[in-house]
Amino acid sequence: MNFPSSLRALNSRNYRLFFSGQSLSLVGNWMTITTTAWLGYELSDSAFVLGLLGFASQIPSLVLAPFTGLLGDRFDRRGLLTGLTVLAMLQSLTLAVITHTGVVTVGWLLALAAVQGLINSVEFPTRQSFVIEMIDDRKDLPNAIGLNSSMFNLARLLGPSLAGLALVKLGATACYAIDTVTYLPVIGCFLAMRPRPRAARVGAAGSPLAQLRAGWSYAVRTPSVRAPLILVSTTAMFGFAGNMLAPVFARDVFHGDAGTLGWMFASVGAGALVAAVVLSNLPSVAKLARWITRGAVLIAVGLIALGLSPNLPCALAAMGVTGLGTVFAMAGSNTLIQSFVEDDKRGRIMGLFVMAISMGPIGSAIIGYTAEHAAGPRWTVIGCSLLVVAAALRFRHVMKTRPTVA
Repeated sequence: MNFPSSLRALNSRNYRLFFSGQSLSLVGNWMTITTTAWLGYELSDSAFVLGLLGFASQIPSLVLAPFTGLLGDRFDRRGLLTGLTVLAMLQSLTLAVITHTGVVTVGWLLALAAVQGLINSVEFPTRQSFVIEMIDDRKDLPNAIGLNSSMFNLARLLGPSLAGLALVKLGATACYAIDTVTYLPVIGCFLAMRPRPRAARVGAAGSPLAQLRAGWSYAVRTPSVRAPLILVSTTAMFGFAGNMLAPVFARDVFHGDAGTLGWMFASVGAGALVAAVVLSNLPSVAKLARWITRGAVLIAVGLIALGLSPNLPCALAAMGVTGLGTVFAMAGSNTLIQSFVEDDKRGRIMGLFVMAISMGPIGSAIIGYTAEHAAGPRWTVIGCSLLVVAAALRFRHVMKTRPTVA
């Protein structure tokens, strides 16, 4: 089976299995994310609670991912991912049950968001570092990461839209139940894989702490790893302000309902999908740093436009721009790092990448508090844009002067 150049990673059987299983599951995941955001805001009527939900879901990764990334360097990644998928399915099933029985509260949502965060703290760095084992030709790695991003953002386009419709017509229980079922194909695809042998694996020699220090030292002394990690952490804290405050804009600023929220998230997904297609078609990583810088600037432009939007159509366009920039900045940084990182440190470095992405809880708490008690949603997102621009300029300077190694 021969796929065109833009889909060349799909020529690898294991990656095709992964891609097919994840495509469906990610739609369900985004339905759950949208449902939980809307339900949490409905139950609390508080932007700060939205921030707490983001905090609860990401704080485990912020704290644990640098350590859990070592698991993927030491143990079988496929086995880890299969077990973690089962746990995630049970978490979604629990959400469906407590919503159906009417016992759901903000406390339940926060607790289960934290459980999902614990699962993600192991799953994400392991999944990212597993990509190299699923492809037959290492040269296809950038394309595989680009396709991963395309898959993720197509799901971000479809999932919130479907969630908005399902919430209005069927209720929250149906959204959570759909997500539960979509994990089954993922488990089947993992079991059907025959991964190629690992090129390198951290052995038993040396303590885990020493191995962690080696990974952290490598990240610090390698500009092509260090610079994107700093940019990603800043973007994760403040670049997602529009997403985090989307329920506030949907209900209170533009006087909409759950369907409005679905359209806002879908607009982000549409922009992100366009960027993912562009990244997957880049012939090499030679000019990737430029695209990452442009992405961070686009995020800032989108946030400013959202803050100044006079109506919903303008806000949807602004959210689309933030989605476009997010993939250029975040997925581009992932590709840049994975293109340079040494195989035996891949899990640990991707753990640091997940930690950088998971700086979001700190930003969510700040953004939620500022929007509710200080500046309001519009000026909050505009303020966040300035911080993202500053990070973009710093990244550009580092990559121009020391592009690869210390």
